[in-house]
Amino acid sequence: MEMVNQLLAVPWGSYWINLLHGIVVTLEYTISGFVGAVLLGIILAIMRIRDGSFIAIAARVVVEAFKNVPLITEIFITYFGLSSVGVNLSAFAAGSLALVGHYGAYLSEIFRSGMRAVDKGQQEAGLALGMTTFGIFRKILAPQAILVALPGTGTMLVDLLKGTSLMVTIGGADLMSQGQIITSATFRALAVYVVIGAIYFALCFPLSSLILYVERRLAQGHPFSLRRLRLLRLARDVSKSGTGLLRTANEESHY
Repeated sequence: MEMVNQLLAVPWGSYWINLLHGIVVTLEYTISGFVGAVLLGIILAIMRIRDGSFIAIAARVVVEAFKNVPLITEIFITYFGLSSVGVNLSAFAAGSLALVGHYGAYLSEIFRSGMRAVDKGQQEAGLALGMTTFGIFRKILAPQAILVALPGTGTMLVDLLKGTSLMVTIGGADLMSQGQIITSATFRALAVYVVIGAIYFALCFPLSSLILYVERRLAQGHPFSLRRLRLLRLARDVSKSGTGLLRTANEESHY
């Protein structure tokens, strides 16, 4: 009952714009951080394909450095640390950079595992057919590695979304920061943070469900790209029309 009274005591009508702005900024952090992390993860994973090389060792050092340092420490380094040596970044730029580095390191391990799961014989067959390295990666390695890496990648995306709440420590204007502002104005910390938690749940749960749905569709053999989906539908149409023509020919042969 006390919880209900606190919820009703907060003048939400005066703060819905703050919450909406916080949601938008949180999604901006999520999109920029995840896109950058995916690109960094792919680059680091490719650099580590050949174990023992200088490039692979350098990439591993970068990965281990970001993996074994807390995200909040990396946020402080990019925001407070860089500014102390004359590199002044906005809260959004510093926070996004920290997200890219931190989650890019984890994604590189996921992508690397996906690439290693593909049989090397397929890559050798591609070379024997005269395919380029990029062609082998695009047409043989990547499509199969995606299926293996998708579950872990989806988990990292949801975790990254929740990790944006740490931007409150640098005044990132995200959802958690807006919750802190509302709490300071209303002194209803329990009610405000319960609502903030509910909003995070409303953002994360549908995303997790969508990722699970995509995983199941791909596991059932559904095509990953729209181009392959169109080709599959075309093949089915041709198959159906061919079956229909054959049935018609058989019926006519009986007369």
